[in-house]
Amino acid sequence: MAEKPCQCSDCQRFYKEHDRLIREFPTFKQQKELNWASIQSFRTLCSKVTDELHRQLSEREFNEEISSEEKHISDLEISEALDELECVNAYLYSMEALMERIFDSKFANHIELKFKKIANELSPDPLNLDRLILNRLFHQTPDFPDKKNIN
Repeated sequence: MAEKPCQCSDCQRFYKEHDRLIREFPTFKQQKELNWASIQSFRTLCSKVTDELHRQLSEREFNEEISSEEKHISDLEISEALDELECVNAYLYSMEALMERIFDSKFANHIELKFKKIANELSPDPLNLDRLILNRLFHQTPDFPDKKNIN
């Protein structure tokens, strides 16, 4: 028996995002470009936060006075965050190296069309009229009452 997908709000949000990404980027080329951009933006953000935390920590060493904005973060918290961010950045560099290998893969247009076809099967547009009607058949909604209640 197949295990039912988790219904918690975090997982539901993940499933919706997963399906949206398949719908909006249905080819191999689009998926690899999306993932490359995602890794690069994540690395950029992590690097900037790391730089800012290093700056903040070094300023504290030279300046005893801490602004009210920075008082809520202790030196220990900053050091722990820096250690964790350095690990995250190392993982992101590893992911980048793997993505470079994926970028070497290229497919003919008719194979890219196969990606699009399968993407539509995996993640049909949830706002498509046929999909909305089908969903209403499977799930009782206030705007589509049960036939028993109509009589």
